[in-house]
Amino acid sequence: MTHQSIAFHHEHNHSHCIEQALSQARSLCKARKQRLTAIRELVLRLIWQSHKPLGAYELLPALAEAGFNSAPPTVYRALDFLQAQGLVHRIASLNAFIGCPSPDAPHDGCFLICEGCRTVVELNADAIINQVQQEAQTMGFAVRQQTIEISGLCPNCRDKNA
Repeated sequence: MTHQSIAFHHEHNHSHCIEQALSQARSLCKARKQRLTAIRELVLRLIWQSHKPLGAYELLPALAEAGFNSAPPTVYRALDFLQAQGLVHRIASLNAFIGCPSPDAPHDGCFLICEGCRTVVELNADAIINQVQQEAQTMGFAVRQQTIEISGLCPNCRDKNA
C-alpha cells in the first residue's frame, strides 16, 4: 500500500489541503453510505487547518463559535466517526488528532512529530510496520493495530537551533 505524505514544508497551500481533504471525505462517506454531518465536516476542517495535531478541547471554542453544542461528548463523537472512517489519526503521545492524507485504504500510522513546532507528518513506513508485525507473529502475538510515533526536530526547527 502506498499513501501520500506531507513533508515538513510550511510554504504550501493549506487551503488546498483542506479542500482536498474535505472533498475526499465527502466522496468516501458517500461511497460508504456514511453521513458526513455539518459538525463532522467542521471538525475535519479544523483539524486540517494546519499540520499540527489538535486535542478535542482545542476544538470546542470553534464549535461553539459556529453554533454547535460545544460539550466534550459532541466533539468526541465527531472524532470517533472521523477516526473510524480513516479520515483522522489519533496521536496517542499528544492525545490529539491529525488529518490522514490517504483515508481511502485502512493503514497503520507512522508519524514524525516535531518537538519544536508540533508539526506532525505521516510517514509511509510499510516496511517497518510489516517488520513489527512479523516479529510479533514469531512471538505468537496477533497485532490488531499499531501506531509508531517518532519525536525529534523537523528541518526548520533543527536549523533554528543550529
